[in-house]
Amino acid sequence: MKKIQWVAIMMLSFIVASCNSTQVISSYKDEKAVIKDYKKILVLGIFQQKDRALRQATEDALADKLKDKGYNAVTAMQEFGPKAFDKVPEDQIAEKLKNSGFDAVITTALLDKKKDQSYQPGNVRYQPVGVYYNRFGRYYTTVYDRVYQPGYYTTSTDYYLESNLYDINSGDMVYSVQTQSYDPSSARNLANNNSKRIVQDLVDNGILK
Repeated sequence: MKKIQWVAIMMLSFIVASCNSTQVISSYKDEKAVIKDYKKILVLGIFQQKDRALRQATEDALADKLKDKGYNAVTAMQEFGPKAFDKVPEDQIAEKLKNSGFDAVITTALLDKKKDQSYQPGNVRYQPVGVYYNRFGRYYTTVYDRVYQPGYYTTSTDYYLESNLYDINSGDMVYSVQTQSYDPSSARNLANNNSKRIVQDLVDNGILK
């Protein structure tokens, strides 16, 4: 019975840890910002070429979450390709977006990625092997086997991302948020959890409806 309870506690802890793998570290809202019914939002990931898969997953996940809220969100990969803004002058980027019908853009950049290695110590536990009974007197002798589980090293990776919402017409940054994701199982998992946090924080801050 105790073993079943222990397994249940471990499973619950794992589920809670998985749900909380991404956290909002800080967020900023322009004091003049109000809820706007943006007509077309560009979702743009700013990642190195080696992280292209993470960029794709991030743009797709955030665009999907915005669509769930009723917004017309389009990924930069879909609209312009992977290198659309690489050689475009700064003052021409906003004009290019306006000409394409966008009135807002949400950028997501990978600020840092840190790997941590930790040692998990081994466990010593005692396991009953048998119970003996003597008819001349009731007593129990319990024999225990000593079982040792050796320690091991684990490696985890933390991702720190920043997302900004810009109003294309005014050129102002309306909102900014920084998040930390602890050891996601995949790029898709990281992108989904991060997008959920961002969109919820946008709603909570009165930026999106």
